[in-house]
Amino acid sequence: MNRIGIIGGSGVYDLPGLTETGWQKVDTPWGAPSDEIFVGRLGDARLAFLPRHGRGHRIAPGDVNYRANVAALKSLGVTDVLSVSAVGSLRADLPPGTFVVVDQYIDRTTRRESTFFAPGLVAHVSMAHPVCRRLAGHLERALSAEAVPHRRSGTYVAIEGPQFSSFAESQLYRSWNADVIGMTNMPEARLAREAELCYASVAMVTDYDCWHPEHDSVTVEAVIRVLLANADQAKRLLVDAAGAIAGDTHAAECSCRHALDNALITAPAARDPAMIEKLRGVAGRVL
Repeated sequence: MNRIGIIGGSGVYDLPGLTETGWQKVDTPWGAPSDEIFVGRLGDARLAFLPRHGRGHRIAPGDVNYRANVAALKSLGVTDVLSVSAVGSLRADLPPGTFVVVDQYIDRTTRRESTFFAPGLVAHVSMAHPVCRRLAGHLERALSAEAVPHRRSGTYVAIEGPQFSSFAESQLYRSWNADVIGMTNMPEARLAREAELCYASVAMVTDYDCWHPEHDSVTVEAVIRVLLANADQAKRLLVDAAGAIAGDTHAAECSCRHALDNALITAPAARDPAMIEKLRGVAGRVL
């Protein structure tokens, strides 16, 4: 059975119909994740919810232990990860309240640990298509079923933060044909690929970033106001998508689950035994 991990806001786990619930503490070789993980069932779906910033939003984007978060979900048997995050819009036709099923990234983060590998065991995974198309399809169908304003594809610029971007930066990202801007999907998506987890992200537009003449100063108050308005739609989306993913009989064939097949480059005789042991939880299939 597919087990679904959801990384998002602290209140997203409050889904209607969720049973057999409880908080579970998990530790990993990369330290503790952002919080305990809230596990439960929704019909046939087994769910594991991780508050990305910790309950109460205690952790800034650049201080999230992304490696521990992904490793913790993997250790619980998660196979499919849905990421839910707030973003700014870089397009006039993506107003606040729109949901975007992301399919590409431009990574502008600079100080985050972005790989489980090295030193002692080097791997290079493909990120040409960083999002699982199968999961993205489930998200798009769920958004359509709930009649939520959305776009099926989009490019997400990940910035370091925690400050919002400058006007010049916002204009630069628009010139790159990016669609939305946020602070959390990288290196999350990279690490999910290394852990051979199917990963897809739905981005909730809360503002127009500062490029827009009527939104030249993004404020936390404005972001939270739209985020709360989107909360019920996000919950319905997750309920619909979780049911479809749980019953997906094609999941085992997904290429995401074989991302490491040709990724390890360090010769077996040169691999650090301690590193091999550390990696067993995320890469044990090929080790």
